[in-house]
Amino acid sequence: MSVTDKLTARLPMIGDRVDRKDVVAVVKLHGVITPNASPLGRGTINLAAVESALTRAFGHDRLKAVALLVNSPGGAPTQSGLVAERIRQLADEKGVPVLAFAEDVAASGGYWLACAADEIYAHRTSMVGSIGVISGGFGFTGLLERFGVERRLHTAGENKSRLDPFSPEKPEDVEWLKKMHSQLHELFVGWVKERRGDRLSADEDLFTGDVWLGVKALELGLIDGLGSLRQVIAERYPDAEIAIAEPKKPLLARLGIGAPAAASALLDAVATKAAWSRFGL
Repeated sequence: MSVTDKLTARLPMIGDRVDRKDVVAVVKLHGVITPNASPLGRGTINLAAVESALTRAFGHDRLKAVALLVNSPGGAPTQSGLVAERIRQLADEKGVPVLAFAEDVAASGGYWLACAADEIYAHRTSMVGSIGVISGGFGFTGLLERFGVERRLHTAGENKSRLDPFSPEKPEDVEWLKKMHSQLHELFVGWVKERRGDRLSADEDLFTGDVWLGVKALELGLIDGLGSLRQVIAERYPDAEIAIAEPKKPLLARLGIGAPAAASALLDAVATKAAWSRFGL
């Protein structure tokens, strides 16, 4: 056999299998859930912000599983539902398991996202749960008068100005808000029951909006086990490599602009701090 023939024989033929590692794709779901897009894409979760990362994660050729790294105090229920439904859609199309890992917090909308996974894991110190609905605001009745400002509000429809912060609070408006909260709570509870099934305990406090640490969350059936992403993935998929699926950077980030407008940034920072501070973070 000539030298050329020997070298050619060592080359893989078309159709031969090239030994490549399987992949567990990781998507980071970090931040407050809000429809308001961040110019720099930091600290917020919504469908527009995570769509590209989800598409990349589920698009791997050698995909064994997708891991969701959840660290969120919650936020907008609609965006929670949209992101969770997109995860389920992609998982069903690819036929791969989805595992969620709670970090500091997977509460309220953050837990809604975690329930999109087939299995949920948490650290023993993670805060999990908060299956409830909350909204808040401020009343500025009398503030404008104090500074000599006259506000003029004109509406068509008697309920168009419900819960206007510069008008006295009406009992009927509060009752309307409570009904909305009840309906959203029922949807949240229904989603958790659909995804967790008979793994949930019969504890009467399960859907009161309370939050538990990882060990208690495991007892209640809110999670499937204690452990970190790398620990669980190493045990379940020892031969797979972990691939982080990063979202596409927003335009301002690609241009290297370091901060949005000062007033907008301040308001976003206050709202974000308020959301995390409910959990002491």
